[in-house]
Amino acid sequence: MTSPKHMLVENLAWSDEIITRDPAYFRRLAGNQQPNVLWIGCSDSRVPEAITRAKPGEIFVHRNIANLVADNDESLSSVLEYAVTVLQVEHVIVCGHHCCGGVQAALRPPAPELPNVNRRIGGIRRLCALHTAELRELPSFEARADRLAELNVLAQVQALQAMSLIQRAPRPVRIHGWIFSMHEGRLKTLTDTPWPANYDTNAETAAG
Repeated sequence: MTSPKHMLVENLAWSDEIITRDPAYFRRLAGNQQPNVLWIGCSDSRVPEAITRAKPGEIFVHRNIANLVADNDESLSSVLEYAVTVLQVEHVIVCGHHCCGGVQAALRPPAPELPNVNRRIGGIRRLCALHTAELRELPSFEARADRLAELNVLAQVQALQAMSLIQRAPRPVRIHGWIFSMHEGRLKTLTDTPWPANYDTNAETAAG
């Protein structure tokens, strides 16, 4: 299990490695940030934005339980406001994932020892009720939870599109809904046309 001491040691090794390869890297990093993407993801330790191989400074990040979007969430609202108004990002990505504990909890009776989590995932419970017929057809709890995680991403995309912060952004913002398959290690687009199978990951058009 990772410990704080181990993390500090690994940080030294990481920074030394980067400085050896690129002595000016951290001077450039300290200069400014110009990310083109806001990532709204889940707090789950298995799904960091690093799954995209993004480097420091490339993605502005907000993470919470079950990658939720709510008008009354001041933390999210402040991140979103800064991202679209000051940084003027072009893309906002809502990224959920299969095997999501928050989504799975919404399929179970509320846990009395987790009152804050219960309040947080109330919207997912309501979403589950809206899609009862579809979810009931799936063969297992895991399959239902994974499908609900996808439906949750789509619901958060819709919530973002309705927010005044997005509608009055100084530049157009494209909103994307993605899901991460824990079993495959792959991201799947839920709102975009997927890249072709032979897509060149080195192409400059990747930001698309």
